[in-house]
Amino acid sequence: MTLTIDDSLVAKLRGEVALELSQQVRALAGTDGASSQRGEEELLARRILNQRLDRLATDAVATGDRVFSDAEEQELTRAVLDRLFQMGRLQPLLDDDSIQNITANGCDRVFIEYADGRKEVGPAIAATDDELIEQIREIGRRWGLSEREFNPGRPQLNLQLPDGSRLFAVAWVCDRPALAIRRHRFLKVTLDDMVGLGALDRGIASFLRAAVRARRQIIVCGATGAGKTTMLRALASEIPPSERIVTIESEMELGLERFEDLHPDCVALEAREANVEGVGEVTAADLVRMSLRMNPDRVIVGEVRGDEVIPMLNAMSQGNDGSMCTVHSDSSGTAFNKMALYAMQSPERLPIEATCQLAAAAIDLVVFIGKTRSGRFISSIRQVVGAEGGQVVTNEIFKPDGSGRAVPGIAPPHELAVDLEANGWDRRLFERPDGWWS
Repeated sequence: MTLTIDDSLVAKLRGEVALELSQQVRALAGTDGASSQRGEEELLARRILNQRLDRLATDAVATGDRVFSDAEEQELTRAVLDRLFQMGRLQPLLDDDSIQNITANGCDRVFIEYADGRKEVGPAIAATDDELIEQIREIGRRWGLSEREFNPGRPQLNLQLPDGSRLFAVAWVCDRPALAIRRHRFLKVTLDDMVGLGALDRGIASFLRAAVRARRQIIVCGATGAGKTTMLRALASEIPPSERIVTIESEMELGLERFEDLHPDCVALEAREANVEGVGEVTAADLVRMSLRMNPDRVIVGEVRGDEVIPMLNAMSQGNDGSMCTVHSDSSGTAFNKMALYAMQSPERLPIEATCQLAAAAIDLVVFIGKTRSGRFISSIRQVVGAEGGQVVTNEIFKPDGSGRAVPGIAPPHELAVDLEANGWDRRLFERPDGWWS
């Protein structure tokens, strides 16, 4: 149970502990010349805070005031340490596994979306909008591979939080600071887990598992919030641990490198913005080119959404078999249109016909995830067979049924079927017209 505590007292204690902590850390550094570690600082802060709480209890007894209960002291301790070392008032929300998304329009207009579909008004996440802005600044300084600024010159912040959630914040271009946090409830997930969640059936799982093991190039597409990143994690779980993976993202989100049991040889690369002088930018396209010099077995791009599309397709067609990426689109067929638009806007200004030829040479399968009121699930899987007249030609191996869920469509051609069977695909699971959803 969460108790109601005095926010002004939390702020006061936080300030006092922070001041004494900085003094003690400097004194310790001056003594042995070594900088303290984060864990050591947290232990020191807890010790300082306990002393402050003991002093408050002694003063309360002396003046006849009410003494905090053990539960209230624990809540105070958590609140102060959350503001010093975690996400402040956001931390209790991030600790709740049932929460899917958190949005805020100002410090006190907070909305929470739960995994079961509920949307409720949440508690204030700061005392004032100025405090919220400072909290966002601190998040940008503390988390991520590199420090990210948040100020009128850089009015947006986009990064991954320590628990894998994705935070986007904006200010100075709206009347109040706003933020959105997308939770990733399934960081370590397999295709079998996705079957249990109702995102696909066991026939599709068998097909995709074999496709990954056969080193087929796969694109996962869908709308915002459809679960593309989660599906990409599930597909990646089928990659043999012996293979070297390089992941590329604009903002860290996939998190494959976190799980050394699944991916012991994984390097995660993150794009970087230019500094205030306008130098130091590293784009996703730059990272794709870098990755090819890192001896990868597979390159995985978290989301293709710009001029990285051309180096990514080149990488896929030049020997990095088994690579994967996601693309935002509203169907499995229109994913290629989106990629062609990105290519036209790139420095190479690649025409549609050339992009389609490149995509046809690079991509084997396109997996589309549908998003409806009844859930998120695979709706379509297409095999790329070529390009003709400025269009990518495909066969829809799994097509949507009346509910939007994918069921067997056009049978895979002989060459693909033999390759997949050699890698564990059970062809018999494809012979049931209505699939294995029930």
